[in-house]
Amino acid sequence: MISKWQWLLAQLTRMLWVRASFFALLAVIAALLATAADRVMPEGLPISIGADSVEPILNILASSMLTVTTFSLTVMVSAYAAATTSVTPRGVRLLMQDTTTQNVLGTFIGSFLFSLVAIIALSTEAYGERGRIVLFMFTLLVVLIIVVTMLRWIDHLSRFGRVGDTTDRVEQATMGALQTRIDIPCMGARPWLDGQLPDDFMPVHAGSVGYVQHLDVARLAEAAREHDLQVYVGSLPGSFVHPARPLVWVAAFTPEEQLDQLRAAFTVGKERSFDQDPRFGLAVLAEIASRALSPSMNDPGTAIDVVGRAVRILSCWPADPGSVLASEVQYPQVCVPPLNLADLFDDVFAPVARDGASLIEVQLRLHKAYQALAAKGGSFRDEATRHAGLAFKRAQTAMTLEEDLALLRAVIQG
Repeated sequence: MISKWQWLLAQLTRMLWVRASFFALLAVIAALLATAADRVMPEGLPISIGADSVEPILNILASSMLTVTTFSLTVMVSAYAAATTSVTPRGVRLLMQDTTTQNVLGTFIGSFLFSLVAIIALSTEAYGERGRIVLFMFTLLVVLIIVVTMLRWIDHLSRFGRVGDTTDRVEQATMGALQTRIDIPCMGARPWLDGQLPDDFMPVHAGSVGYVQHLDVARLAEAAREHDLQVYVGSLPGSFVHPARPLVWVAAFTPEEQLDQLRAAFTVGKERSFDQDPRFGLAVLAEIASRALSPSMNDPGTAIDVVGRAVRILSCWPADPGSVLASEVQYPQVCVPPLNLADLFDDVFAPVARDGASLIEVQLRLHKAYQALAAKGGSFRDEATRHAGLAFKRAQTAMTLEEDLALLRAVIQG
């Protein structure tokens, strides 16, 4: 599990302006490096480049890149708006972290600044003959990068922000978070299975109201080890914390400064995050399916696609939770409740079964998904059977055609 500061750094690097600023800085450095060529390059080069040979190209770059950047921003904002309307606002955050889009905008902005700085330096005669040769080579390299970037951007735009693209991003983020929980069960802490607390333990509440976005269990364990504490985590990533919802429980009469160290292991924000919260990813997938099933969208195909993705994600979870929980405990001073398979089923399947209760094609796909997951055995069979029963009850109240119900019964009975 990554630490709090590594997670915050990862969030920073996903922002659009960071990558664009990095590309812009590289472009400015490249333009200024050419001014030092006269001091490091040998004399008597076989080619000679005049200012009139480079400046027209730079002028074209400066004028065109500003226009292309503005156009690309317009396309990007339109894609965000389309995804918000047709998919879900929660999925737009993953679009905003798209590295291809960030690289494209960074390249265009960097090319504009490169040409602008180079034109200014040429007008002040900062480049000598060898400097103009280096500048000309840099300019050809920038043109090549722009051509490759535009070709990639054209291909990327054909699917960027579409329903399938956004759904695929949500699936990948959910799969990554769930796989991390499988590889590091209970986030490296001791499993807290019975939910029982020692008698002399007290709750520790957050200093703000919001969602737990990240939990640094290593930092929590370090504070517990330093002060000889046993910590029971009550709010996992994704939990909504408030004055009545404790973050952790610790022994009574623990000094306030030690409690502050425990609170510092939690990052609380206004929105949930995909990184440590696989339940959020499943809930977003369910949102996509529910919106597709709304009368305004009327797109049961997307809901069926989401059900298939949910089966693919949940299939990674082991049928025997004990095999995962038996893994080596890294932080014995901290107790963390494990993920509950029932919650995962409820997050993704319950909304789809409710909103697609009247559609035979959605119900058929749901029950086939339940049968596929039930084949894993163990707790999967119990949860699949429970949800299959609830889905059929909803279908009985929503479907008006007896033939549809008969077909559904035949599929359920196998």
